[in-house]
Parts: sequence; C-alpha cells; structure tokens
Amino acid sequence: MAAAEAQLVAASTIAWWGAGLGAVFGYVANRTNFCTMGAVADIVNMQMWTRMRMWLLALGVAVLVTGSLQLAGLFDASKTIYTAPKLVWLSHIVGGLLFGIGMTLAGGCGSKTLIRIGGGNLKSIVVFVFVAMAAYMTLKGLFGVWRVQWLDSVAITLSTPQDLASVLSGAMSMSRNSMLMALMAVIGGGTVLFALAHPQARRAEPLLGGLMIGLIAAAGWYVTGHMGFVAEHPETLQEAFIGTTSGKAESMSFIAPYAYTVELLMFWSDTTKIVTFGIATALGVIAGSAAHALSTGNFRIESFANASDLGRHLIGAILMGFGGVTAMGCSVGQGISGVSTLSIGSMITFLAIVGGAALTVKWEYWQAMKDD
Repeated sequence: MAAAEAQLVAASTIAWWGAGLGAVFGYVANRTNFCTMGAVADIVNMQMWTRMRMWLLALGVAVLVTGSLQLAGLFDASKTIYTAPKLVWLSHIVGGLLFGIGMTLAGGCGSKTLIRIGGGNLKSIVVFVFVAMAAYMTLKGLFGVWRVQWLDSVAITLSTPQDLASVLSGAMSMSRNSMLMALMAVIGGGTVLFALAHPQARRAEPLLGGLMIGLIAAAGWYVTGHMGFVAEHPETLQEAFIGTTSGKAESMSFIAPYAYTVELLMFWSDTTKIVTFGIATALGVIAGSAAHALSTGNFRIESFANASDLGRHLIGAILMGFGGVTAMGCSVGQGISGVSTLSIGSMITFLAIVGGAALTVKWEYWQAMKDD
C-alpha cells in the first residue's frame, strides 16, 4: 500500500510539472501568436515566412536540447511511442493529411484550440469536445477498428528503432552517439540557422516563441523520461514511466489528451483514473493562455457566426481527432516533440500535416475568389 501511495505522489508531481510547462506554453503561444496552421496560411496567402521561421526555430531548439539530453544520459528516445521499430507509414500519411485539413477547417491545431479557449473562444470549446470524441473513437472505438484494419496494418518493421540516429548509425557503422551529434548539427543547427536567417525572425516575439516552445518540448522529455522514470516498479518489477497515459516518456502533444481529459471527467469516481502529464499540459495551456488574455485585456467571448461556420468547425474537429490519433500526434506532438527524437514517422507526419493544411488553404482561397 505504501509503495502504491508513493507512486501516486510521483504521478501527481509529474502532472504538476506538466501543468506548469503547459501554462508557460499557453502564455507564450498566445503572446507570440504561435500557430502551425497560421504559419502555413501566411506562406500560402501572403508569402510571409515569419511565423513559420518561429515554428522552425522551436523545432531546431527542441532537436538540439533533446539530443543533448540523450547524450547526457538523461533521456532515452527509444522509450517513446515515436521511435518504435514498426513504421506505420500509411497511418502517418493519411492521419497527417486529415489532421492538416481538419485544423484548417477548425481554425487551428490542437494547441491553438486550447489557446483560444483560454482567450474566451466558445467555438473552440465545441471543437475540443468533438476532437475528444473523435480521438476516443479512434483510440478505442469504431474508428479504431478501421484504423487498425486498414491503416496500421500497412507498415514496415525496421531492425532498429526508427529514429535517424539508430537507423543511420547501423547502416554507416558509426556509434549512435556520433551519428546523433552529426544529425543534431545538420538538422537542429541547420533549422535554427535557416529560421534566424531573416531579420523578421530575429525580432523579440518570434525569438521568444521559438526558443521557449522548443525548450518546453525538450523539458517535457526530461520530466517524463528522467524524473518520471522508475527502473523497477514495485508492483510489476519492470521499468515504468510514472504519470503518463502511454506508459512511455511523453512530451507536448494535444490530441489524445483531449480524449483522456473527457474520459477522466466522465469516470471521475474511478480511482484508477488520474490526471496524467498529457491531461495536465492541456489544462495548463488553457490556464496560461487565459492569464495572458486577461492580463492584456484581450479576453473576448466569441461564438459561431452561422450554421455554416458551426458545420465547418465540427467537420474539422472530427478530422483532427481521427487524424491526430491515426498519425500518433498533432502538429506539435509529432511536428516538434516527435521530430525532436529524429523519428522518421514524425517527419512523415509533419510533412503530411503541412501538405494537408496548404491544400486546404489554397482550396479556400480559390472558393473565396470564385464567390467574389
């Protein structure tokens, strides 16, 4: 009993760290207008790269700091869902495309929805509920049956974890750490240099958003992958990661936590249900965004303009829920947290998300021009 209570305390500690990281994420993202969908739309509609450079700066920083944690022995990327040897490439492509389409229709990705809830947006509360429903159905319900039968079954099983450092080190007869350092320099360093190449990206807000979001993603790996790691669980006598839903190391990701947040609320009296790192980060983002909105006088109640606006958001939310779970993460979960582990699947998902969003933005622009 004492051991179980000790584990519960440890889980609550991980959850509080998650809430803190989420709150900082929400505050910074609201202040800097950090948004994947917005970054893609800026490029497609106005050829403006400032927000995408901020996003890429966050990615580069996450790659560099996460890699450094691995080299220091403080985090093992192979202990995450992103680096399993089984590469479900079709799920990454289909899920990523649908998520990219969905986030454009719903007005923002998983993190942006939480940020808007904190700012008083009632539309985003509806999006949250429908994303959660679709995500839960894709995890454990009807959509999950389709996902497993038609998408996850199309896969490649590698002989190593699917992170680039493991794959390339074996192919090139190098130590994994040497390969990891080389990839950190090329991918992480190269991305940071590209992001900062334009003067607009070196202004205060893009720098703040890029640096802080990247550091928060890496900090998530440290909290769950190091602080929450137990070499020998007192009940199972196996290694465990305390306070995470997946039982593995986790960082910032905002689709499955929607589903588990609603599940926790519905089964609150079930003592086996706890506030996990993912749930805490999602709630923290709302709180941090609300703190910024209230402190700056930008808190505004906003609702749907008409039935068409409602329908658009509902369709987008369902696509986000299904696509995010199928692709094993959202634009932040896969695009920053996943890619920071140098996961091949995460890179495929990120490209698919951007592609789906870009196509949808172009389609909407074409529709607007046709109507005019």
